[in-house]
Amino acid sequence: MRVLMALTYYYPHWTGLTAITQKIAEGLAARGHTVTVLTSQHNRELPRQETYQGVRIVRLPTMLRLSRGQVMPGFIGAARELVLDHDVVQVHTPMLEAWLLGIIAHAEKRKMLMTHHGDLVMPAGAWNQFVQRTVGFMLDRGAAVADHISTHSQDYAEHSAFLKPHLHKLTAIYPAVAIPEPDGDAVAAWRADLGVGTRPIVGFAGRFVEEKGFDYLLQAIPLVARERPDVIFAYAGDHQVVYESFFERWRHLVDGNAEHLRFLGLITDRQKLANFYAMCNVFALPSRTDCFAIVQTEALYCGTPVVCTNIPGAREVVQVSGMGRLVAPHSPEALAEGLLEVINHPDRYPVDPVRARQVFSLEETISRYEALLGDLVIS
Repeated sequence: MRVLMALTYYYPHWTGLTAITQKIAEGLAARGHTVTVLTSQHNRELPRQETYQGVRIVRLPTMLRLSRGQVMPGFIGAARELVLDHDVVQVHTPMLEAWLLGIIAHAEKRKMLMTHHGDLVMPAGAWNQFVQRTVGFMLDRGAAVADHISTHSQDYAEHSAFLKPHLHKLTAIYPAVAIPEPDGDAVAAWRADLGVGTRPIVGFAGRFVEEKGFDYLLQAIPLVARERPDVIFAYAGDHQVVYESFFERWRHLVDGNAEHLRFLGLITDRQKLANFYAMCNVFALPSRTDCFAIVQTEALYCGTPVVCTNIPGAREVVQVSGMGRLVAPHSPEALAEGLLEVINHPDRYPVDPVRARQVFSLEETISRYEALLGDLVIS
């Protein structure tokens, strides 16, 4: 097949959505398919075109950034030209141009798959809510013209106001996740460098934005520390998010818990990321909303149990694998109780990395997308 994928941010940008899409694109390319990615030139130092890991990347100059989106004036012309040269289109949303791509695809007698990575959820405020409603309206148009839709779990789809009207043309496919096995010696050395010895480490990662619920985690730190004063909370990620000032709102809690916090920065090296997960005794996902959160799967791959809020989509990993604990959402107290339970009783929460890699199989995900896209080509 000749597959055209479109999304706002692609390699070397670093988000869960980008990582999942990259694995699908590279997985299909490795199986002999021609894959082109149409995306934004979000950094002007990036080349307009390049081939990386067998995938052709076409980056369009941007006029301005609209919250998390990028406005690309040349999108329509570039999309029409590329659609003509491909058999099927896959758009990864949230993306402002999803509906445009669907219209272009149909005009050229091509089918479009919309792969939805999560509803856009913005914080309070007139501007943020305007953006959420505007993008939501455009995504609704995209879903309406999409020939088929995929998302990461049936649980999320059935609880999403955006996806629920389209369940008749929706397929749930676990996200594409890949990470190497941890290096035990490197993990021990990293602990020594951080000066934590055998102290319990609670890991967390992701964009420091409201929907990820890190304010609940910060409020849970003193509750955990009251019983386990030796606990360390280690954050892997970039806390400076340009479209939200969430970190600044909660800086007082960061400062107040400084003795228990370690900020490790954004980890893009996959081996180092695997070592980070393995270094942690438990991984925390305190999200307000989350479609799936691949960080949970990566943690299990590396032998680390998960404590996750019991919300649609996010709870899928723990429910299916049994390798962790679900806690009530929006509750620092429940989160602290869950973290202490896993820290104090690790024998009750064993993790089998081999089984985790089988349940959330990269090859199975690539195969399912290969079959779904193939069906759209011949239908």
